[in-house]
Amino acid sequence: MASLAPAALVSAALEQALPSAAWAAEAPDAGDGGATIVVTGEGLGQSPAAPAYDTQTISAAQLQATASGRIDDALLSAAGVQQFRRSDSRASNPSAQGITLRALGGNATSRTLVLLDGVPMADPFFGYIPMTAIDPERLASVRVQRGGGSGAFGAGAVAGTVDMTSAGAQSLGLLNAQGMVDDRGETSLSAALAPTLGQGFAVVTGRWDRGQGFWTTPESQRVPASVRARYDSWSTGVRAVAPLTPDVELQARVAAFEDNRTLRFAGADNGISGQDASLRLVGRGAWQFDALAYVQTRGFHAVTVSSTSFKKTLDQYATPSTGLGGKLELRPPVGGGHVLKLGTDWRRAEGETKENALSAATGLVTARRRAGGHTDDVGFFIEDDWTLGPLVLTAGGRADRWAITQGHYEERNAAGTVTSTSAADPAVAARSGWQGSWRAGAVLNAASWAALRGAAYTGLRLPTLNELYR
Repeated sequence: MASLAPAALVSAALEQALPSAAWAAEAPDAGDGGATIVVTGEGLGQSPAAPAYDTQTISAAQLQATASGRIDDALLSAAGVQQFRRSDSRASNPSAQGITLRALGGNATSRTLVLLDGVPMADPFFGYIPMTAIDPERLASVRVQRGGGSGAFGAGAVAGTVDMTSAGAQSLGLLNAQGMVDDRGETSLSAALAPTLGQGFAVVTGRWDRGQGFWTTPESQRVPASVRARYDSWSTGVRAVAPLTPDVELQARVAAFEDNRTLRFAGADNGISGQDASLRLVGRGAWQFDALAYVQTRGFHAVTVSSTSFKKTLDQYATPSTGLGGKLELRPPVGGGHVLKLGTDWRRAEGETKENALSAATGLVTARRRAGGHTDDVGFFIEDDWTLGPLVLTAGGRADRWAITQGHYEERNAAGTVTSTSAADPAVAARSGWQGSWRAGAVLNAASWAALRGAAYTGLRLPTLNELYR
């Protein structure tokens, strides 16, 4: 058994909780005729039939107790969550960071819809989840629901939905910071500043992780080119929540991140980067609604090194991509034990990979490739939960209009001559169509300690640009 060198650990934390009186002082006194304003920074609550789809909740306490401090490890506390690689997000290629749920098996592209404050987080080109952009210590909760989705962005929920909610100023406190450094120079620093602003609040966060990493190659198999899986990543974001009326609040978020890693051999460097922005309007009056718009830009680069010659064989030097989307969900006051949800959503992914193939013997470029395209999905959904005493019934459906367009592939040799192109290839021809999906379920609360549930569903996920063209 290999022995570990002792490491000195330095840790510091600053926390200052906001007193509840500071919040109460901001709200008008209801006795004076003013309307009390409660700002949560969250979306609309769960519907009554959520337990029918085997919904699990990971609390803030569980998220903060994760030893590694990584969201991919925190998600594993929910039964059935699977990842494509067993190693965490510090020692794997980021394009392999797919999330799925039990019964479908792990996959590099997420088969589960992963949301952060209502925004889909999957990379527009590859479909992976940028783990380092999500700090579990800044989340209020994570809700994991199995099964195909019929609600907003349900076209991505083949295996289920992972719905993450950011923590607000009340739970974070005014200032929360932590630093850990060991004698090998490995560092983890994070901080959150969450002041109240009038009747709303803002949250400013930042995190930086750096380390030598561990050996991914057994000692007996190491060669001079073998190196540790070192990593260096940072993320930052600003989130603001403000009430527009006693029943309507505006939520805005901007964020940026970058993550660089080296895998197994010297020169096998890879990394991702991104910038996000979103606006969300949530209404909790008689007519409840959730309106959202977002934009994402992503980048990816990776170098593959031969395990025999230890020279570069592939240089994916740039993969720029953009994700756009929005949704509108309404919950009208229908009464009669019903909770009705209806609405529409739209998602677009566009991007292109740029890469050079190299000879494993000489290290010279043998081919230059470019490939990419666009995918669009417009969905219309409706779902109704009906409470009949201890029995809750639910049923919903989606109709999706999808389109795959502007697909292209081109390969040139080292001299720049075109050797392969998609001009006459029917596999990349534009195509579109309609696809329906549905789900239904029931839960019987037989006793305070027992409930019976059952569900059935279908699902839809468009292929990623990587699956289509690369």
